[in-house]
Amino acid sequence: MMKKMLSLLGVSLLLTACATTAKVETDQTKQMIEKNKYQTEDTKEIYLAGGCFWGVEEFMDRIDGVIDSTSGYANGDTINPTYEDVSYRKTGHAETVRVTYDPTIISLEGILNKYFLVIDPTSLNKQGNDSGSQYRTGIYYVNMEDKDVINGVINEQQKKYSKDIVVEVEKLNNFYEAEEYHQDYLKKNPNGYCHIDLDASGTLQDLIKIENYPIPSDEVLRLRLTAEQYAVTKENKTESAFSNEYFDNKEKGIYVDVVTGEPLFTSLDKYDSGCGWPSFVKPIIPEVVTEHVDTSFNMTRTEVRSRAGDTHLGHVFNDGPKDRGGLRYCINSASIRFINYNKLEEEGYGFLTYLFQ
Repeated sequence: MMKKMLSLLGVSLLLTACATTAKVETDQTKQMIEKNKYQTEDTKEIYLAGGCFWGVEEFMDRIDGVIDSTSGYANGDTINPTYEDVSYRKTGHAETVRVTYDPTIISLEGILNKYFLVIDPTSLNKQGNDSGSQYRTGIYYVNMEDKDVINGVINEQQKKYSKDIVVEVEKLNNFYEAEEYHQDYLKKNPNGYCHIDLDASGTLQDLIKIENYPIPSDEVLRLRLTAEQYAVTKENKTESAFSNEYFDNKEKGIYVDVVTGEPLFTSLDKYDSGCGWPSFVKPIIPEVVTEHVDTSFNMTRTEVRSRAGDTHLGHVFNDGPKDRGGLRYCINSASIRFINYNKLEEEGYGFLTYLFQ
């Protein structure tokens, strides 16, 4: 009788083990099916961890060329985890969004540059108000050829920060879709918690649009500008060196066209050239300035004017810092207006605050 009971117990344990194995295999198969649900010859995938996945998913969904974004858990140590497992049981997973995109519309580099708009890449295991390893930043690739692109973008991004970028770059080992409750969370709950700025969905070229900065009438400009500002911006005059408003300004913020308000330069690219005028190694984006041959005063120089306002700004020279591109944009203070970082939101330039994070 005892042998029979032991035999039955053995069969029961074997059946339980087989059932468990079958369930694991079923779960794994299901995940593989889910993982490739949107992938075709015409689409590609990248997996991005950037803190709470609710905001990252919604942000990616708004990008032209993104076909689908799905919240889930990536590169952890357990199979098919729940949100509670990831949050409280140290499974090692990161809250991650699978981004499926059309490479004919947007490149991987384009996707990643937008991703960097909404994360603090120097913060370890913390984004916004969320802290813990599940909120770490990470880029998980499926195709090996993507690794060089990822590293190239990170190297470029590193130039913007004094601290090291700590974004994890790894091959995707596993990805499990999060519960339905988490999918499209911010679409279902428009006022729900989000740690990122969903309006920062474009590149700087997308955000700084010429049509947003019309030129006021000459009558308005004569009332708004000082005599010196008008003479410099509209009559191509040059102000005195060392006695102008911003030549030695070291505060954090942006410099905009005094005529139209179009963003032109940032304090991140300003340096002391010793020439007596504000000097920058580059404009905020190349498109906001135009270059023209200037042969006045028996010299041949390159004049710099603003894009939207056609405002005379100054000149650009090739004697700038070699390690920062070698250019010196020598700009009249009378042509620009400084906006302190703390007033960017108030002045309508809140979309540029991320540059200083």
